[in-house]
Amino acid sequence: MANPSGDVGRYPAFDRIGSTPRDRVLPATRALCVFIVPFLLVAFVLLYFWPSADDTGRLFAWRIAPDFTSMMLASAYVGGAYFFIRAAAASQWHRIGGGFLPVVLFSGLLGVATVLHWDRFVHGNVAFWLWAGLYFTAPLLVLLAWWVNRGQSLPATVDDVLLATPEVAVIAAAGVLACVTAVVLFALPGWAATVWPWPLTPLTSRVVGSIFALGFAAVQVLADRRWTCARLLVQVALIMLGLMTVAAVRTLGDFAADRPLTWLLAAGLVGSLIGLAGLYWRREISRPGSRPATG
Repeated sequence: MANPSGDVGRYPAFDRIGSTPRDRVLPATRALCVFIVPFLLVAFVLLYFWPSADDTGRLFAWRIAPDFTSMMLASAYVGGAYFFIRAAAASQWHRIGGGFLPVVLFSGLLGVATVLHWDRFVHGNVAFWLWAGLYFTAPLLVLLAWWVNRGQSLPATVDDVLLATPEVAVIAAAGVLACVTAVVLFALPGWAATVWPWPLTPLTSRVVGSIFALGFAAVQVLADRRWTCARLLVQVALIMLGLMTVAAVRTLGDFAADRPLTWLLAAGLVGSLIGLAGLYWRREISRPGSRPATG
């Protein structure tokens, strides 16, 4: 049970079953994280700094337009790189476990999109074969890592800081909305293109939908309210959303000002940044006597 403030857990803790250490990150999981990072960093550099259709058609797996789509995908990649770098060095599984299933969704949907739009890719580019190899294998590998490591997590203890009920409600609602958006973009790309703030093709609609599917990370707060579980994911979201905001400012011409969804998404982006920054400040910096979480 949590205390009346909703901040501290009351679950019994244990750190061993027999002689087996618990809440650890398995070596195979660390190795997978290290393996994935270079692909994400290279893709980020290419797409964020050379986002034009001509550049992506020459350097990347497929020709992406408009520029904001490239930069949005790049923002997701660098957020993922940060997550996997931190995961590779983490000392406790419960601090990183919430990021794996969202990555499975993201990479799995991109794999499906690749099959559905095979003819839209530049098969002569090495980047395409790296893309295809990554998204045909990463969903299974990341899911396997989550599956074998999931039993390592420990329940909350009396010393754990828990997110308050209003915080959980807002975070989970935002995650559900992101997931619903992902379903619409992926399942109804033709209709989505008629209302979306920037131009979409069926392929880019499904790619953007895959990015929104990362919002599943926020839904998981319903299952575990510990701040130590949410902390890294909040950092990742701040990185991604911050870079997307910069990208939006740089590519204002890509957006249709006459579409209501343009302004709704802009408000959601700015509101999410402010809300997450405020949450991080309250939980990590401003609490009297608080110490930054490590691991």
